[in-house]
Amino acid sequence: MGKKTRYTVIGAGNGGKAMAAHLALMGFPVTLYNRTLEHVAAIKTRGGIELVSYEDGPHGFGELDLVTSDMGEALERADVVMVVVPATAHADIAKAASPYLRDGQVIVLHPGRTGGTLEFVHVLRQCGCEADVTVAEAETLIYAARSEGPAQARIFRIKDAVPLAALPATRTPQVLGALSGAYPRFIDGKNVLQTSLNNMGAIFHPALTLLNAGRIESTGGEFQFYIDGVTPSVARVLEALDRERVTVAASLGIRARTGMEWLRMAYDATGEDLHEAIHNQPGYRGIKAPATLKHRYITEDVPMSLVPIAAIGQRYGVQVWGMDNIIRMASIVHRTDYWRRGRTLERLGIEGLSVGEITRYVMEGDR
Repeated sequence: MGKKTRYTVIGAGNGGKAMAAHLALMGFPVTLYNRTLEHVAAIKTRGGIELVSYEDGPHGFGELDLVTSDMGEALERADVVMVVVPATAHADIAKAASPYLRDGQVIVLHPGRTGGTLEFVHVLRQCGCEADVTVAEAETLIYAARSEGPAQARIFRIKDAVPLAALPATRTPQVLGALSGAYPRFIDGKNVLQTSLNNMGAIFHPALTLLNAGRIESTGGEFQFYIDGVTPSVARVLEALDRERVTVAASLGIRARTGMEWLRMAYDATGEDLHEAIHNQPGYRGIKAPATLKHRYITEDVPMSLVPIAAIGQRYGVQVWGMDNIIRMASIVHRTDYWRRGRTLERLGIEGLSVGEITRYVMEGDR
């Protein structure tokens, strides 16, 4: 029997704790890194994470090899590095990791949001990292999971199939092969533009939160986010944003899934329009709205998802006034400039590239 793949999980939030425990229960050597050691002190003391799950799902005590806040120590023995942090932290993780990476390591962003891999690789290049590593991104987090205590996590479900792509796409089979022992549910996502532009959170989360801002602030989020929050008028705004996203993808030669297609694929939910399809999705019933507008649906999904989609649209001649309005509205509400703070084309390392050049870059790595 061959050597077990050695995993390092970066991030000890909901997804990171679930992933680390699940990998350990599957028998893989696992290191858990978190930049603040106090946040994982209980895990370090216990030597692992207690995982509970749905019926027949993974459960038990996942014993970890190492729990650390030292990036060099975390990466020293890793074959595969699973980055499970908010997309706003991807650039910081790339900077912190760059001195310690070595040839042959695989880094996977869970998920990349929009442009995650492009930004990560660009930052490594800026830092002078010369290690031949492969960076990839998942289209979405493979788990629906929650942290349930200092050293406990719960998995509600594991998605059946999650697209994944590497930069360049020629390395995607290598990444899928490296992960196959633990995650056969990852499938070929074609390229990182495809995984990035199929980011449905960019469409559903920010606009729905902002268009229900008054209700969120007056009730503390005490209403059903998708059932009560998606009225016919709100759904029409979501449909307009979705059309812009699909058109941006088309400008790069990519056929992106529509919101309606995604609902049918993910949840078998159908309807005459987006309003009806969302209300026909029983899994949305009972999901409450965010308790505050200081929530990742804006703070992460606007700069890390909407801004790069809109920036690509503007660069390649697509009208994205709907997205621009949502970005500007979020900027006003949070008294910040999400256009400046977000993933601009410069931060993705693709400013000035033609459609042909960006396609060649994501497919073959040529710039």
